[in-house]
Amino acid sequence: MKIIVDADACPVKGIILDTAEKYNISVIMVTDTSHLLDNISCEIITVDKGRDSADIAIANMVNKGDIAVTQDYGLACMLMAKGSHVINQNGFIYTNENIDSLLMRRHISSKQRRGGKRSGHIKPRTAADNEKFKICLEMLIMKLTGKSRIY
Repeated sequence: MKIIVDADACPVKGIILDTAEKYNISVIMVTDTSHLLDNISCEIITVDKGRDSADIAIANMVNKGDIAVTQDYGLACMLMAKGSHVINQNGFIYTNENIDSLLMRRHISSKQRRGGKRSGHIKPRTAADNEKFKICLEMLIMKLTGKSRIY
């Protein structure tokens, strides 16, 4: 098992690295050339800047049983089809039960934006958001590995 991160806009890279180290899991961060990652202690794969280039690289490297971190519903759907476990930066775990409604919501929002509707304001990230993500990631790792929480 490894953790693969859609790192372009991921606000929880440090939490992922700390948690993965605790459970001895390797991490691969995938980014395009417009996002440089410095001082990160994991494998970093940089792909050409282009629509979905990081997503395609991630989809090609994920294996059954891996954990992927992304906020992209379309990518999440592809990764789930390959048997990986997908979580977003807020600790939300994508499942077969929720992915269809998420993809439909994305489609409707995209259609509304093309029609000129503006989306709402995104709330600033909080320490509570980070803690929730950390807890959810650890619970997912423990479920998949059968290990108990390491303090």
